[in-house]
Amino acid sequence: MAAAGSCGRAALGGWAAAPWRRRRLLVPPDGCGLRLPPVRRAAAEAAPGRRVTVEVGGRKMELSSGKLARFADGSAVVQLGDTAVMVTAVSKTKPSASQFMPLVVDYRQKAAAAGRIPTNYLRRELGSTDKEILTSRVIDRSIRPLFPLGYFYDTQILCNLLAVDGVNDPDILAINGASAALALSDIPWNGPIGAVRVGLVDGETIINPTRKQMSSTSSALNLVVAGAPQNQVVMLEATAENILQQDFCHAVKVGVKHTQQIIQGIQQLVKERGVVKRTVQKLFVAPDEIVECAKKLAFNKIYAVFTDSSHDKISRDEAINKIRLETEEQLKEKFPEAEPYEIMESFNVVSKDIFRNLVLNEYRRCDGRDLTSLRDIKCEVNMFKMLHGSALFQRGQTQVLCTVTFDSIESSVKSDLISTAVSGIKDKNFMLHYEFPPYATNEIGKVTGMNRRELGHGALAERALKPIIPQDFPFTIRVTSEVLESNGSSSMASACGGSLALMDAGVPVSSAVAGVAIGLVTKSNLEKGDIEDYRLLTDILGIEDYYGDMDFKMAGTSKGITALQVDLKLPGIPIKIVMEAIQQATTAKREILQIMNQTLAKPRSNRKESGPVVETIHVPLSKRLRFVGPGAYNLKRLQAQTAGS
Repeated sequence: MAAAGSCGRAALGGWAAAPWRRRRLLVPPDGCGLRLPPVRRAAAEAAPGRRVTVEVGGRKMELSSGKLARFADGSAVVQLGDTAVMVTAVSKTKPSASQFMPLVVDYRQKAAAAGRIPTNYLRRELGSTDKEILTSRVIDRSIRPLFPLGYFYDTQILCNLLAVDGVNDPDILAINGASAALALSDIPWNGPIGAVRVGLVDGETIINPTRKQMSSTSSALNLVVAGAPQNQVVMLEATAENILQQDFCHAVKVGVKHTQQIIQGIQQLVKERGVVKRTVQKLFVAPDEIVECAKKLAFNKIYAVFTDSSHDKISRDEAINKIRLETEEQLKEKFPEAEPYEIMESFNVVSKDIFRNLVLNEYRRCDGRDLTSLRDIKCEVNMFKMLHGSALFQRGQTQVLCTVTFDSIESSVKSDLISTAVSGIKDKNFMLHYEFPPYATNEIGKVTGMNRRELGHGALAERALKPIIPQDFPFTIRVTSEVLESNGSSSMASACGGSLALMDAGVPVSSAVAGVAIGLVTKSNLEKGDIEDYRLLTDILGIEDYYGDMDFKMAGTSKGITALQVDLKLPGIPIKIVMEAIQQATTAKREILQIMNQTLAKPRSNRKESGPVVETIHVPLSKRLRFVGPGAYNLKRLQAQTAGS
């Protein structure tokens, strides 16, 4: 704060004075790091706020802009019922040193929005909760694919809860608010998008259901759909109570249809505001001349590596890196004035084109499989006798060790009052914790607390397994998933390993669960921007995820679907491709379940001796006070002697 204050004082001293009545923007001297707001904001300050109302699923959603947070590049308020969310978007005009899109999305729950005061000792909001991080990830995945290729400018999206009525969830409003804020700003972005939640109550699809309708006893589906114009799909996130494939596909189609109404509302606001996008200083793309030179130098070598199925992950990476170093040295000699990024990206473009053309034109994958084949799968259970349940799941070079631990119901995850009031999340007695240490990819790094990626992958595997857990199970269940080796789809391996570990522990699950990742490689028409041709890949490797256009993860039982997550690098794909991916994943899921059943087909009839036991003692009402003792002395002594709870 001191540094910021001194900078401000220095700036004030160096500003040219201007009469306050003119309300001009003062220009600071260079060196303070302050960014001059464009002139358009001064005009916007005097302009009245604009709003539009769209009807989504029989209920009115209001989108407005121009009244709050006018110094931001873009700002929008979205309201449904009495729940309102303000989202701001700001992007720097100078490029970042990063070699990727430096986008940060922060969704924060506000206690005041729910009419509460935080219960911590400072009585203010502190670190991010799991719900906030997971919602931030959903927003990020919805908007990131629509930024221009090579736009490496620091961009921040902040979602501020203004009011929460306890009926309408604010997360969907935050996605639409981020879309509106970006569309109404001058930030280059190929939106807008629209987002809805789809529920399934008594066999009927409901758009943006209330919190009561979305309760576990009412809705069999919790599907978030982000759609782009022309009924394109940008992002999917779903939890389902083992619903049938046809019901799920119908819900996706209905959700995409309703996103179009929100998109039209945002487009109307953009038209009324007369938004003009800024001209960026530079887009970080590889020059065609250097790409062509890199292709001549390295094409045959890269092609030989990608068509040699004897390579594993490590040897393939080493071979490609060796070619990279040789090629980059030659390119530096030929193009001495080229920037380091242009040299590196030129090689990346050549490698990516070769890899994708092998799939598109020759139907070949780098490990020798055809497009719909699974990698070799091996399963083991009961790894260590002292564990309540354990399983090792190996799929190709992805290896996951899952363990199950039982404890008392009092050990369930307790949500704070604010999270419960804002998001409706209550205590839960089933949890899955995912760990991804650096050695899993032959790297070194700090082993610190859980990062956003680990939290997101663990949440997906947890949602996949939760529907099969019996509601009346007498213990809190904790599943840990430790990724020991990773070469693609460790979250789906966690779902498979977690299912085996639960059955090994004797949890009476309703059915086994398996998960698989589907990839996509497309060929686009450069003039129209449409997808001309595409290939879907079953059980993708890490390199297929890196060079591909989609990471489509689906988990479920032999009967139906329990969880789904779709991440895209494209600004949208047709519903047809999504339907085909669901069908391909369903076929692969059944194959995986057959392999898992050969190891353990059903839950063990008895829990292990190392696990806890529950004994029920009936104490007559007249003797309960004596049984508990003064200050619960007898009860505490009993717990200490038996190590019970």
